[in-house]
Amino acid sequence: MNELDSLFKSFVALYHKLRSGMRERWKRDLPLEELLFDRWERAKSLGFGEGSSIYHNSYVYGEVKVGKNTWIGPYTLLDGSGGLEIGDYCSISTGVHLYTHDTVKWALSGGKLAYERAPVKIGNCCYIGGQTVVSKGITIGDHCVIGACSFVNEDIPSYTIAFGVPCRPVGRVEIDPSGNVTLIMDAH
Repeated sequence: MNELDSLFKSFVALYHKLRSGMRERWKRDLPLEELLFDRWERAKSLGFGEGSSIYHNSYVYGEVKVGKNTWIGPYTLLDGSGGLEIGDYCSISTGVHLYTHDTVKWALSGGKLAYERAPVKIGNCCYIGGQTVVSKGITIGDHCVIGACSFVNEDIPSYTIAFGVPCRPVGRVEIDPSGNVTLIMDAH
């Protein structure tokens, strides 16, 4: 057996050991990169706040600031080319794309016009549902819920429940002094 075959067998053995440990400890089966690398370490290396995490199959571009104890799910795209800020205690679900630029006018003008950029800010204690897209220049206030598969192209005020294409407010979040949360849907 040559050195490459030996190395490959050792690698496969490591994979099986890591996979088995993950299944036993957490009842999860994850892709290889998630078994090999620590998502809290990645967040720390990106300068994110204490206790935040980001999956290794997520893309991060430009200036991205993330507060403490924020979870960035798998297959997300954080475009900070125009400046992106995400607060503390947020959940950014699987497949969310946060854009701070677009190339619409660049493409339509045959490259004569520049890319357009504008910052995006997501407040503290927000939940952004899976497969949501947030366009450039948007602010989402504190304590907001954005439903899955939404397209956010207008600002969302604090304590708002919103969803849809385009994303629109449909309710509000109430938090009492003891921290209990109530989600109230508007009557239609």
